[in-house]
Amino acid sequence: MYTDYIENVEGMQILDSRGNPTIQVKVTLESGIEGIAMVPSGASTGSFEAVELRDGDMQTFNGLSVYKAVDNVNKKIAKILIGMNAMKQREIDEAMIKLDGSLNKSKLGANAILGTSLAVARAAANSIQLPLYKYIGGINACKLPLPMMNILNGGKHANNNLNIQEFMIVPVGGKKFKEMLQMCTEVYKVLKEVLKKKGLVTSVGDEGGFAPDLENDEEAIELILEAIEKAGFKSGKDFKLALDVASTEMHDAAKKINKEGYYFWKTDIYKTKAEMIDYIIDLAGKYPIISIEDGLAEEDWKSWKELTKRMENKIQLVGDDLFVTNSSRLLKGIEENVANAILIKPNQIGTLTETLETIRIAKENGYRTVISHRSGETEDTFIADLAVATNSGQIKTGAPCRTDRVCKYNRLLNIEAELD
Repeated sequence: MYTDYIENVEGMQILDSRGNPTIQVKVTLESGIEGIAMVPSGASTGSFEAVELRDGDMQTFNGLSVYKAVDNVNKKIAKILIGMNAMKQREIDEAMIKLDGSLNKSKLGANAILGTSLAVARAAANSIQLPLYKYIGGINACKLPLPMMNILNGGKHANNNLNIQEFMIVPVGGKKFKEMLQMCTEVYKVLKEVLKKKGLVTSVGDEGGFAPDLENDEEAIELILEAIEKAGFKSGKDFKLALDVASTEMHDAAKKINKEGYYFWKTDIYKTKAEMIDYIIDLAGKYPIISIEDGLAEEDWKSWKELTKRMENKIQLVGDDLFVTNSSRLLKGIEENVANAILIKPNQIGTLTETLETIRIAKENGYRTVISHRSGETEDTFIADLAVATNSGQIKTGAPCRTDRVCKYNRLLNIEAELD
């Protein structure tokens, strides 16, 4: 077996796309080959995610600095990894998990562990001169993902009055990735003109989607459908729609007013659990929606089961906060017939090995996988390679607006050119 041992592991604090601190890790091998990874951060996070360690010192970056996580990389993680074979990813990840010793990686920080895990993989790939997607996925890594492009933002991703967090377009009529990307970008540009003509603001949210104030959430859908048609495409044929409801936020908001259901806090609307299920089903029936993410809250298992049963696999029901890239929670969902797809965010679980294991379980049980960015991103393109490596088939990485989003699309264009 080819060997290239780890010589140094070095963490440092950098900034994400929101200007908040995050961690970068550089792994150097004895051959001099390096691998660098940057860790993203979410705004709308599930409570069962692995812990993102932050300092809490309000005098430094308003408590968001990650110097503790950096120290953990430099002083604790480096100590156990130096001298290990970078090709043995599973052993390296298991060693960090054991060193942390907690159930949610709260001692070292999932950000410290993940940054190191991904940097090791990149260094190993560089060492044997393989693209990252081929190193992870082997000769079977060949499928470019369908982009689920978030072009209109609401919820915690934008300071507007829309409750639904993401309104996405899905170019189902495209054949190659570069064609699908072009289709999405054209609709995005037209949507900007549609908003301008209606006197609506065209400022953007965290993920690059427009963030206007509208009459209601359905108006956002109508505007997107209008943009699709004006761009020369047919909704339902060339494009389907996808939503991320991020309903855990609404469920938590309901608890604050001593209610059990869902409170649309931006528009002062309350729905019972039964009404929320009906609302999701009505949206899916009224519009050409192909996928709904987090239509219900992370612990509302009974309602999730009812929604899944009533939808009868007519559309994709994606668990994000519900599953948090965690194989144990996914297995519970499989056992209870809840949802039919899972969102994959490596920083929710904390290592590459665990991420790949969750993807494997999902695929073996007929669940679709959607590789996803976070609202606080970096210029790291790891998830683009991961999507191809695992033949995931779908990716979420924001609007064609900011470098932290566009770099993932550009990486996929380059991968497609290599595979062609």
